[in-house]
Amino acid sequence: MDSFLKDMVSVITINYNGWRDTCEMIASFRQWETYPYEMIVVDNASAGDDVERISERYPVVKLVRSERNLGFAGGNNLGVQKATGKYLFFLNNDVVIKGPVLQPLVDSLRCGKWGAVSPCIESLYRPGELQYYGYDDLTPVTLKHTTRPFDPSHRDEFLCPKETQVLHGCAMMVRREVIERVGPMFEGYFLFYEEFDWSLRMRKAGYKLFYEPRAVIYHKESRTITRQSPLREYYMRRARVMYARRNCPGMTKYLSCLYLLFVVMPVKMVRHLRNGRPDLAVAVWRGTWNGLRPISY
Repeated sequence: MDSFLKDMVSVITINYNGWRDTCEMIASFRQWETYPYEMIVVDNASAGDDVERISERYPVVKLVRSERNLGFAGGNNLGVQKATGKYLFFLNNDVVIKGPVLQPLVDSLRCGKWGAVSPCIESLYRPGELQYYGYDDLTPVTLKHTTRPFDPSHRDEFLCPKETQVLHGCAMMVRREVIERVGPMFEGYFLFYEEFDWSLRMRKAGYKLFYEPRAVIYHKESRTITRQSPLREYYMRRARVMYARRNCPGMTKYLSCLYLLFVVMPVKMVRHLRNGRPDLAVAVWRGTWNGLRPISY
């Protein structure tokens, strides 16, 4: 029992009006996972009877009900307060596993060189397509992704374990001591860019991040917030500006904000208007400007 508690993994997931996905994820862990773990589900103020449905099917799961939607970081941080494991595995509820994943992730963190690790993430509905195989850092000023696009004709090249600069928010395991030193995820974003912010803070604290392809999870993607929705566009634009303000050093911060305000925002708005989506154009405008509002660091 002592060794169980010493090395146990706390799997933390957020449920928001998605009890079917959450139950499917839990079922896949019960079917395949062999490593000692506890499952913690944070319900982010779902509108229906999600908590009752989940607890009825899986009474052994730790269910934490929030009275309000705390967003991605807030929900996960609430889960951390209830976790007892040495390793904390933050996992989207819209994933499933088809084999054990915790052991290789824990093994990569036991050596002490790595502070956190993300597994390989494959699309559930597009078999063979990898969504995550390690991320490179964002470009300065423009904050664009620099990660090499996935090429299915060279799939094996994307299945090599390596150091990565950015974890994936869909699935990331972090040693408890890292969180105690670096601090929890920043809750100001509400949605998007939390993993970029947290990964950068870990690296600044001296920790290395790892990509472990021996562990594979299968992601449904965009189950809570669909693509091409005003809500997604708003929070994406807002978070990008906030990230620039929090993390870009010196003059780069001001150049990045000017670029996002006077280049990205007009281009995005015109594109949406041409496509007959004024609702998305408004969301871009609101999100960008609200990202410039004072934030608590």
